Amino acid sequence: MYDINHFYEATSVEHAVQLRVENPEAHIISGGSDILIGIRAGDLAGCDLISIYMLDELRGVSFHDDGTIRIGALTSFTNLAEDPIIREHLAVLGEAADTVGGPQIRNIGTIGGNTCNGVTSADTASTLLAFDAVMELTGPKGIRLVPLTEFYLGAKKVDLRPDEIATAVLIRKDHYKGYHGVYFKYAMRDAMDIATSACSVNVKLSDDKKTIQDARISYGVAGPIPLRARSAEKIVKGKLVSADTVEEFAAGALEDVNPRTSWRATKEFRLHLQREMARRCFVESIRRAGGSV
Repeated sequence: MYDINHFYEATSVEHAVQLRVENPEAHIISGGSDILIGIRAGDLAGCDLISIYMLDELRGVSFHDDGTIRIGALTSFTNLAEDPIIREHLAVLGEAADTVGGPQIRNIGTIGGNTCNGVTSADTASTLLAFDAVMELTGPKGIRLVPLTEFYLGAKKVDLRPDEIATAVLIRKDHYKGYHGVYFKYAMRDAMDIATSACSVNVKLSDDKKTIQDARISYGVAGPIPLRARSAEKIVKGKLVSADTVEEFAAGALEDVNPRTSWRATKEFRLHLQREMARRCFVESIRRAGGSV
């Protein structure tokens, strides 16, 4: 049994916002793959829930007129991985979504829930960070846009106000056009496991494929929140594609991470992983972009 005090079902985005205003302590639920576990464990026992599961307008992937890709907050991991826009323009995001749990979890889990739960191990979060994604949040005053790099405030804490709901994730054209990326997740087993650490890298090469025009790298489980390793990005920007550049990138990545020791892995092991993941993801991203090391 689940100990739920009140259950409200929103019929539109406007209704969901109204319910949030009227019940600021209530929790939003869509697929429920995270929040139902918390209720059953007793952490959220007796809570109020606002369901947005029926809001089909928050599902799917589309283009804005300026080329921005809009991913509805209720888009499931399965639909994300299979969507033709994602496959053509954000293939690495689809690959990351395909690593979440098993088929049942991927069918009900949503990208909005994966970002808004605030956990550092969220599989799509590091990849979205590497695309400079922006959260679209809707409240009584309208839409508020928050860069994902500013959305995470601390462990399991995000910049979502009590009267708002997440309605979409936005990725601008100049943040994905010409970029090629890789997501790598290390876990104790290949399926149905939370990442011990994870890394997402995007690379944009020059026309002759010999120079790094831009590179972005993000980590999960490298600190209390998903994070960008900007030192590595700065080190390689404008440099020639070479084995030395790869090593500088991998070493630079460690300047911005601060993993912890837990029952899953020690800090030292995670640091080893994070350097090696940076190296491998960078090399593979270069290869996907048409270059070679």
